[in-house]
Amino acid sequence: MGIGALKYNKKEMSKEEPGQYIVHVDMDAFYASVEMRDDPFLRDKPLIIGSLPHERGVVSTCNYEARKYGVRSGMNIKEAYRLCPKGIYRHPDFNKYRSVSQKLHEIWYSYASEAEAISLDEAYLDISEQAKDLEGARRIARAIKQRTKAEVDLTCSVGLAYSKTAAKTASEEKKPDGYFEILSPQDFVDLVKDRDVRVLYTVGVKTAEKLHEAGIHTVKDIQENTDKVISLLGKQGRWISRIAFGIDNEKVKTYHPEDAKSIGREITFQQDVDDYMFLEDVLVLLSLSVWRRLKKVGSEGNGVSLKLTYSDMQSISRSRLTEDIGSAYDIYRNAIALLRQVKQRRVRLVGVSIYNLSSHKNRQLSLFAEAETEKDEREGFEELFAYMERRYGLDFYNNLDKIFAGETLYRTIEYMRKHF
Repeated sequence: MGIGALKYNKKEMSKEEPGQYIVHVDMDAFYASVEMRDDPFLRDKPLIIGSLPHERGVVSTCNYEARKYGVRSGMNIKEAYRLCPKGIYRHPDFNKYRSVSQKLHEIWYSYASEAEAISLDEAYLDISEQAKDLEGARRIARAIKQRTKAEVDLTCSVGLAYSKTAAKTASEEKKPDGYFEILSPQDFVDLVKDRDVRVLYTVGVKTAEKLHEAGIHTVKDIQENTDKVISLLGKQGRWISRIAFGIDNEKVKTYHPEDAKSIGREITFQQDVDDYMFLEDVLVLLSLSVWRRLKKVGSEGNGVSLKLTYSDMQSISRSRLTEDIGSAYDIYRNAIALLRQVKQRRVRLVGVSIYNLSSHKNRQLSLFAEAETEKDEREGFEELFAYMERRYGLDFYNNLDKIFAGETLYRTIEYMRKHF
């Protein structure tokens, strides 16, 4: 018990001015706020973005009016409809959200030496160099809020703190449209010590359940039982124990797409699929989608992975190493080989990914390889598209750009499923 397993010095817990200034900025109900901005009719009504009530899926986000009914992000859409049957339900418009996100990141990143995007609407910013001191940090944090509202007409919540974890906690403290500061580990501890363990970022539902079952309910309980927490959770327990004392030395790291360990695309069907010939058709489009993403970030890889989630929610993955992936057809060919090895059961989700990535150096990737040695691969796709056009009545070959725009791929595959 106590802090026997962890040692902290007075400097780590000091209330002196921070050695670094980290901002966490988080948009308020981002998808829903964009829709309300663009359509004033929605502003005083419960708005739920995600699947529609008759579909399979979850809530992506909802506005604060919908939250009054108990609707939350990640909730099954059927449960959301039970709680809020008079709400307005809409599919997300990711093209619109990405466009807004690009503008947001341009604003935010202009203030930071390092910027770590967590999602379209959330980021950590290291403003230490720009701020110089606490007053400078405060000016920057407030400027980020003001410019976001002025230039994008959306509100955000901003946390200013000495660490990433504290900044994340601070931005949640006064939502929506909030601003809050946590300037030392002691300030952090004073704020959260009597709260449930879920207040600590990275403590999810399952981890919290394990801690609760062990009699550890609050942050203070973690502080008083660090040996027990570490024994229960191992490496994660050591991290959580440090965070409970406000100790977090993790740096803001700018993410580069080429640093990704894998690139993939998956699709969840509205109804389970039991025809594996149809799944092979779907893999044509998923393979092309993955290829386009691979090309965009300038990477190459030599591993192909297939993921299936069955109707009973059991997920499996199969993978194989191959030669460098030189075309979309390489991805498709390997994915098909993996699909034909698995046990055939009703499928809820299918996905394809490329792993063992490395930076692309000497050759320019293209959707269909131009070398004469890859002629058969191009012809293979042409034949597949001709067959798929006959089956589904869709011109795939000449409409790839449209198919891979926004949510059109999802809608195309759902159309294929209904007409197979």
